Parts: sequence; structure tokens; C-alpha cells
Amino acid sequence: MKGKAGKYLLLERRYCAPNYQPLPVVLERGRGVHVWDVEGRRYLDFLSAYSALNQGHNHPRIVAAARAQLGRLALCSRAFHHDLLGPFLKRICGLTRQEMALPMNSGAEAVATAIKAMRCWGYRAKGIPRGRAEIMVCQGNFHGRTTTIVGFSSEPVSYRDFGPPTPGFKAIPYGSAEALERAITPNTCGLLVEPIQGEAGVRIPPAGYLKQARLICSRRKVLLCADEIQTGLGRTGRMFAVDHEGVKPDLIVLGKALSGGLYPVSAVASSREVLGLLTPGTHGSTFGGNPLACAIGMAALDVISSERLPKRAARLGAYFLERLKTLRHPGILEVRGRGLLIGLEFKRPARPFCERLMGLGLLAKETHETTVRLAPPLVITKAQLDLAFAAIQEALRF
Repeated sequence: MKGKAGKYLLLERRYCAPNYQPLPVVLERGRGVHVWDVEGRRYLDFLSAYSALNQGHNHPRIVAAARAQLGRLALCSRAFHHDLLGPFLKRICGLTRQEMALPMNSGAEAVATAIKAMRCWGYRAKGIPRGRAEIMVCQGNFHGRTTTIVGFSSEPVSYRDFGPPTPGFKAIPYGSAEALERAITPNTCGLLVEPIQGEAGVRIPPAGYLKQARLICSRRKVLLCADEIQTGLGRTGRMFAVDHEGVKPDLIVLGKALSGGLYPVSAVASSREVLGLLTPGTHGSTFGGNPLACAIGMAALDVISSERLPKRAARLGAYFLERLKTLRHPGILEVRGRGLLIGLEFKRPARPFCERLMGLGLLAKETHETTVRLAPPLVITKAQLDLAFAAIQEALRF
């Protein structure tokens, strides 16, 4: 590639570890549902940084909150109190209907926090012998990239050269309440589950699965932990994906859109019975819950609420999914989704299709090789969805 983009791509290829395979576009700014590359070309963003941008790029209210806080206090660590942590966590607890919350930075950190909290509860509340606690995970899961998390991944590319795996996890079929019931033992302390498996290709479990899992976990004294990092905060048409079945998990993990894409902000929310077991020195983070993160997080939640983004995702997602299901192409295997989290699965590698979309001004990315995840910012309009549909139709004609 020549020009300004070629210069940046050359530098990245020379100095960056090749752990990603991005599309050959170099972006320099964004606003709402659009991004612009270094050559000035405009694109519709249909990845939303894996749903971190539910509020759109650089939402003015979130940017204003960040700027205001930068002029006051950005970081003091949890060694001291500050004036925004309590209000931010109160907002999270009210939203999740939980009693306590623990702020972290990345989604993977929040998942690691939830794992520690479930194990701690297993030993101190359930009475599991030390070192024997076991957590159920689902096949096809994606919960992050730490060494512990990739150890229970189903994807060889995620774990192959990073073992040995951390013990204490048992993988069961996704969407099977019967498999969950059979797998539970006296040492089982938790079930870690995505309400919809986004990275696996927008895999939606059978209707009633989450409700059945809730009943089983309650009866067998097992904590139900919902990883809503990608599916939460309006993405699927409800505030949380578990809300579609009226399920309240014991723990809920949040991230990505919790900051509107401006800063790494994540959290775990749960009951006092669970998070109250963590004592000084047992867990922490230098940057977790810092003043800047809290200011950004509260503004991000304000936007989701005031702009009614979950309802917007439900209405526009249903419209877009219906349009996508009218596509007739021999290479398409299935179209599935909920809200504005939609998977377009092909019978062959989807990378060429994403590259054609890029040429038509729409940015999307393949996952699991054959599925294109379509997840635009929730502030998108019906007219912009129509433009995206036209681009998808055109890309299928090649």
C-alpha cells in the first residue's frame, strides 16, 4: 500500500508483535458511527471496537466529562479515597440490582476478579476444601486473554503455546442445561457463561437456557456469573442480555461500553455475600476505579440511559436483522442475532467479504474465520442501516 497509509502500515509491521491481522485501513479519527482514515476516506464502523462503542465514537457528553476530570484528578490509587468512586459504584449496583461492585480496567481483569470471588465464596461460604474449587465454563467461550482464561478456551490458537492450563475449570456444552446439571459436583463453586457468545460467531443459546441454568445453580448452590462485557449495556436490545429471560445472575461482569470507548473501565457486581469476602490485600488494581475512569463511566451510563440505547438497539436491530434475512446468496449459511449484535455466517472464509465491504465504506471483521460480526454503535440511524445493507448487497455481487 502506498501513500500515508503505507507508511503507517510499514512502521506497524516492523515494530508491533503480529498478534492481530487487521484490515489494511489506517484510521485517524471518529465521530458517532463514522471513522475516517489517514487519506480522508469515511467509513461506517460496524464493529464498534467489539461493542466498546455502543455510544458511538467520541460521544460529546463522555468526552466533556473526561476533559473536566482531567483538569482535576486522574489517579490517586485505591490507597486513598476519592469523591467519584462511591457514586460510580452506586450507579453500577442500581443498574445491575446488586449490592456491591469492584472496579477494574480491562474486561479480562474483571473476569479474573469474578473467578477469584467465586473461588473465595466456594471456600469460605460453601465449604469446599482448599485447592479443590471448580468453575464450569462453556465450550466456545471467550472471556479474555490472560494465561488462566486461555487455559479453558476451546480454541487451540488461543491456548496452544501458552500452557500448562490452570486447573479448576470444566468445559461443558454451551446451551445445554442437562450437561450443566450432570457436570456439577460438591466442589463446583460457579458457572461462568456468556449470554450470547460473541467471539464464537454470535452464538445464541436455546430459549430458556439461562433461566434453566439459574434454577439449577440456585438448587445446587453454585454461583451463576454472567459475562456481559460484550452483550451488556444495551447491545442486544435490553440493558443486559440476561434480561431477555428475566434472569438475575449472582455475579455480572461489565466492561467495554462501560466507558463508551474512551478508557479501559470494567467492573464486577455481586452481592455482599460474595464480594464482601474480599479483604484488604486479597485483590486490587493500581488504576482500577480511578477518578478519571469513574467520571467517564458515569457519563457513559448517562448516555445509555438518557438516549434509551437498549430500546434503540431492539427496534433497529429487529429491522436490520429482518432485512439481512432477505439476502439470497449461495455462500451464506445463516443470519442470526439479537438487537444490534448480528452474525452473518458464510460457508467459506469471510475475510474477502470484509475486504470488499471496506472498499465500499463499511468496516466489519470476521470471527472464527467464516462469520462476520455486524455490531454498529447503538446511536446508528435507520437510514445509515439502509446504507450498510446496500453495501452488503453490493459486496455479495463480487
